[in-house]
Amino acid sequence: MSFAQALVLALLQGVSELFPVSSLGHTILVPALLHWENVNRAGPPFLAFVVVLHLGTALALILFYRAQWYAIARALVVSAIRGRLSDDRDERLGWRLVVATIPVGILGIVFEAPVRRLFGSPGPAAFFLLVNGLVMFAGEALRRRQRGASAGTYKSIEQLSYPASLAIGVAQSFALLPGISRSGVSMVAGLFCDLDHEHAARFSFLLATPVILAAALLEMPKLFVPEAHVALIEATIGGIAAGLAAYLSVAFLTRYFRANDLRPFGWYCVVVGAICLALARRGVIR
Repeated sequence: MSFAQALVLALLQGVSELFPVSSLGHTILVPALLHWENVNRAGPPFLAFVVVLHLGTALALILFYRAQWYAIARALVVSAIRGRLSDDRDERLGWRLVVATIPVGILGIVFEAPVRRLFGSPGPAAFFLLVNGLVMFAGEALRRRQRGASAGTYKSIEQLSYPASLAIGVAQSFALLPGISRSGVSMVAGLFCDLDHEHAARFSFLLATPVILAAALLEMPKLFVPEAHVALIEATIGGIAAGLAAYLSVAFLTRYFRANDLRPFGWYCVVVGAICLALARRGVIR
């Protein structure tokens, strides 16, 4: 992998991890579209490099939400020492994030091997990217119908029930499939749980933080296996670039979802997914 390729992938990962367009899908499709024959998307060096990019993204999310994460961590420790729950809003949010993280961890362990086999092929990534767009369209349509039948107010993320938090966590687990967006599916699930777009996005980004960080830390040993051959300079600059792109992305999206919805991203995923799927079926990309 050249330095330019590493930088492109780093910026791409940092942006697409938080935009609801699937970072994993783009990490597979872009090298295929650009015919980067020297990049083995299923090989240990590429996967090790992606680990560093995810670590940069996770650190950017922690930095952006640093005040809230400090409050949540403090509240969780206090409640654990106390041995019971209270009405503290940071504590309520913290335990709901813990509950929502459980399905991702379990399903990630169970399905890691079969899902990883999809990483080297652009066909499945394009198909799931197309599905990702349709899911966002369906979510927005059903959301409008749901709100039309109810005059109730939106919930805050601290008011989510534990079953609702668990459902959002299960939805986020579908992002194990290349082409399915972590933020996209968890936001759609949040909308169904009566959050508005702004709160659904915030819960999605907070939920993504421990998941991305834990996945990166668990994969860290792969950086040091002999066959990984990770270039230190490219990996370091790539991680920094991914983190910077992720920080700017979450800053933009938290403002965007105050008055906008998922449909523009749905159009992007449907169009790009359909084009890439057609190219993959014709053997133009592989």
